[in-house]
Amino acid sequence: MNREQPEEDEEEDLHHGQSYVRMPPEPEPEPEASSASFRLPESARVFDELPRARIVAVSRPDAGDITPMLLSYTVEVQYKQFRWLLYKKASQVLYLHFTLKRRAFLEEFHEKQEQVKERLQNLGIGDHMPVVHDDEEADDVHVLPHHDDHSAKARNVPSSAVLPVIRPALGRQQSISDRAKVPMQEYLNHFLGNLDIVNLREVCKFLEVSLLSFLPDSSWQKVWAVLKPGFLALLQDPFDPKLLDIIIFDVSHHLARNGDGQITLAKETKERNPLHFGFEVSSGGRTMKLRTRSSAKVKDWVAAINAARRLPEGWCHPHRFGSFAPPRGLTEDGSSVQWFIDGQSAFDAIASSIEQAKSEIFITDWWLCPELYLRRPFQYHGSSRLDILLESRAKRGVQIYILLYKEASLALKINSMYSKQRLLNIHENVKVLRYPDHFSTGIYLWSHHEKIVIVDNQVCYIGGLDLCFGRYDTSEHKVEDFPPSTWPGKDYYNPRESEPNSREDTMNDELDRTKYPRMPWHDVQCAVYGPACRDVARHFVQRWNYAKRNKAPNEQAIPLLMPHHHMVIPHYMGNSKDTNCETESKQTQDKDIKVRRQSTLTAPASYQDIPLLLPQEPDHLALHNGDLGLNLDINHGHLDHPNQTNFKQPLSNRKAKQDLCPQDLQMKGFVDNLGSPEVSLVIHHNNTSKANVRHIDKEWWETQERGSQVASVLDVGEVGPQATCRCQVIRSVGLWSAGTTQIEGSIHNAYFSLIEKAEHFVYIENQFFISGLSGDDTIKNRVLEALYRRILRAEKEKRCFRIIIVIPLLPGFQGGIDDGGAASVRAIMHWQYRTICRGPNSILKNLYDVVGSRAHDYISFYGLRAHGRLGDGGPLVTNQIYVHSKLMIIDDRMTLIGSANINDRSLLGSRDSEIGMIIEDKEMVTSTMDGSHWEAGKFSLSLRLSLWAEHLGLHAGEVNQIMDPVADSTYKNIWMATAKANTAIYQDVFLCVPNDHIHSRAQFRQSLAHRKEKIGHTTIDLGVALEKAEILQEDGDMVVVGTDPTGRLQAVRGNLVSFPLEFMCQEDLRPFFSESEYYTSPQVFH
Repeated sequence: MNREQPEEDEEEDLHHGQSYVRMPPEPEPEPEASSASFRLPESARVFDELPRARIVAVSRPDAGDITPMLLSYTVEVQYKQFRWLLYKKASQVLYLHFTLKRRAFLEEFHEKQEQVKERLQNLGIGDHMPVVHDDEEADDVHVLPHHDDHSAKARNVPSSAVLPVIRPALGRQQSISDRAKVPMQEYLNHFLGNLDIVNLREVCKFLEVSLLSFLPDSSWQKVWAVLKPGFLALLQDPFDPKLLDIIIFDVSHHLARNGDGQITLAKETKERNPLHFGFEVSSGGRTMKLRTRSSAKVKDWVAAINAARRLPEGWCHPHRFGSFAPPRGLTEDGSSVQWFIDGQSAFDAIASSIEQAKSEIFITDWWLCPELYLRRPFQYHGSSRLDILLESRAKRGVQIYILLYKEASLALKINSMYSKQRLLNIHENVKVLRYPDHFSTGIYLWSHHEKIVIVDNQVCYIGGLDLCFGRYDTSEHKVEDFPPSTWPGKDYYNPRESEPNSREDTMNDELDRTKYPRMPWHDVQCAVYGPACRDVARHFVQRWNYAKRNKAPNEQAIPLLMPHHHMVIPHYMGNSKDTNCETESKQTQDKDIKVRRQSTLTAPASYQDIPLLLPQEPDHLALHNGDLGLNLDINHGHLDHPNQTNFKQPLSNRKAKQDLCPQDLQMKGFVDNLGSPEVSLVIHHNNTSKANVRHIDKEWWETQERGSQVASVLDVGEVGPQATCRCQVIRSVGLWSAGTTQIEGSIHNAYFSLIEKAEHFVYIENQFFISGLSGDDTIKNRVLEALYRRILRAEKEKRCFRIIIVIPLLPGFQGGIDDGGAASVRAIMHWQYRTICRGPNSILKNLYDVVGSRAHDYISFYGLRAHGRLGDGGPLVTNQIYVHSKLMIIDDRMTLIGSANINDRSLLGSRDSEIGMIIEDKEMVTSTMDGSHWEAGKFSLSLRLSLWAEHLGLHAGEVNQIMDPVADSTYKNIWMATAKANTAIYQDVFLCVPNDHIHSRAQFRQSLAHRKEKIGHTTIDLGVALEKAEILQEDGDMVVVGTDPTGRLQAVRGNLVSFPLEFMCQEDLRPFFSESEYYTSPQVFH
């Protein structure tokens, strides 16, 4: 890597113990925006006062050659205390002149263009001129306004000034050089006398200077380093929270290894100057060079940094499933979780946590709407609107960091630019980044898909819910809201009918509420407490810092962030006496050690009084985990602007209550490690002791503990009990999404392993189900293969085994089944049917070949549907309930929940970025499985029972009927029978699609035309009931449709319906060559 070399006369009289960090090369200047001013912004100017220059000498290559263009000039330039010599030919001066003239012409052209545009608008001609919204790369580019007092003419260098340089006055040969000094000096005076001109990029390049040229030391900068087991951070001052730079230790196959094969984060470097001693730190694709004053100090630093590779955290090692994060809850570390079903309960919990925020909030979403109300009815909960909630906390000093997915605007209408502008206008404590920039990164097909809210590093919410329109819902899943009370404006959402454009007034309806139903939304969210919460925060920090370095490397308002996992006070109890004694014995010999003493607390103190950067250390971790309090010198190109970071002390970890803890189900015994190092259960882990409980903020704790008062798992509802657990954060990330040097697909690995180890049943809810069997060269993820293998094993062992999969009935994208613009809808249907039941790669086709019709005893597929009347006297309508949850429950003991869909986009790691959590219950309850006694998990069992009670329409007293999920009395007599009955009723009343009777697009067109003829209006999926009796012929059979629809619908129980396996079975649903989707990579759809 090319790096700027230090000067030979670099300062030598440095304090003992100081270290230095090498600067990266100066980044190449980015091309100017076409509509922006060409001047550097004030904060980025090289010169803040005028430099002076004089011609020292003029020389000629040949004494007999008097050609002016071949003259060479030695120019001495002085700026403040800096002085340097330039050697320039007259031809270089001429080139500079033409460059400045071209720049002046373009600036003047743009100024006149603006004047013409303004005049046209004043005349009323330009009021309705088309505006192209091209925000592809412009949202983070600093575009300067034009100023009248700095017009292009004021920055113009007249051509007459350069003519004498080209053609100096004639005379004797020996005096040509002397006479050439005068015109060159006059020309230099033209641009050196104007601060705007001298700061132009071309002039700075001519003068051979940059933004880094006039730092106190042009190659190195003194800093403090904070070393923690998970990162190395650099600060200007140990008590100043301005973070200059940070290297977060991460898994990387590029890391060097020592002779023993151990990963090496840091290594000594050889310096040209024998008085300099340096070392190099590399991780996460980044390298930082540092110096200190002694070889012994270098060895100490290298040893301490390399100690970060050890377990249990071992951030440089892949953990179980290849995850960056280790399993948590193996000791009593406060790990606990709580589930929320549907948006009402989840949004209320998120709002409560935000209201209690004291330090910082992290949010990242695929789509975020600042005008979203987190509580309803919205008329009575105005303060619950997201932007108002965030503003109230920001005004109280809470730092808020929001990462938005920057969509391809031609493909999606989520308009993250609008959201960013609204959020930035809330308060200066709200920081927002959008990523990725599609053109510069080359990423057009993939997205940031995580849904994360983290408050004070104490609680995080992950799952399927974005903080955006259409997600709020209740267990009732109403299809109507007229007049509006629950879903205002564009929150009355049905993407099958119309995707809302958030550029427009969000309080204006997108749909006619008297004609079209909303699409109910089913989702599941999870709150995580304890170390796993900080693991999720570490993931957010990695993504934020990567986006900041790529999008706003020199933007002071956008700070780098520091992980808090190893900076929570209860993890650093005790006092390092040995270190203190050594420090005090050396303080008279080395004055820098006085500074080091500030980082070692010699007396116990209240946790609230301990500076967050300087925690107390346990004796056995004093060297490896401590802040090595040495002055370091740093010089990084993107570190000129220190960043603001809030270091308010977070709350202590809470120890979750335990109701039942009979047996300890070891996580490593349940699943495979897939090549990852074994994690011993005897771990030197920094535990939260009982003594710390008294420091807990009781009000905050009680607010978060709402669900823990559930008396029994049979008390089903929308909010689950808070249960202690073993858990692990898993994710899908790669170089483009998080800057990691290797792809992590731990979610995919976890799915495969958990299914393989399942004993009795697998329950899945997901937005998509697109997967492949072994040998499938098109679909790469192997969730389907794991399910297929597990069924074959059950068949071989002659044991009962069930797999239940609940997915949307249709993809949630705009366009009817037969519409010309709905090729994307049909393409996704193709890949899902290819996975489920059509073709040689489908699971049902392969199972039929082995077990015949008994395949449905092992695996079955379902959807959800709701109905209602649109206002008083309005039409009776139905709509699918869109299944957006991403969860899997195994044997009522293990749960996987997160943001990842079951498709290649979410699971491969190199595509969409995702986050998830594996949860294994520690609190067990007595249950039944396949007719026998079973110890089920409190979290997993209560979640399944509540989900099934909602889907099946069971009352509280009926929940005990579904305790055993695999028994025929539950699976066949209740679950399958309810789905079959509900499907038949909806078919009789609505003839809605999808259904098993429509096999082709021609049949669909016939049904649609008939409905419009009889009713005059229907929804895009034939969702309006015919309320008069009618006899239709379907497949040769006479069917009575529309008989007493209200009475028929009263027999519907819950929302469960069968997934139509025969729908469109005669059609090839892949895009045709005449459709634009045909020319899109198929990977977009799977």
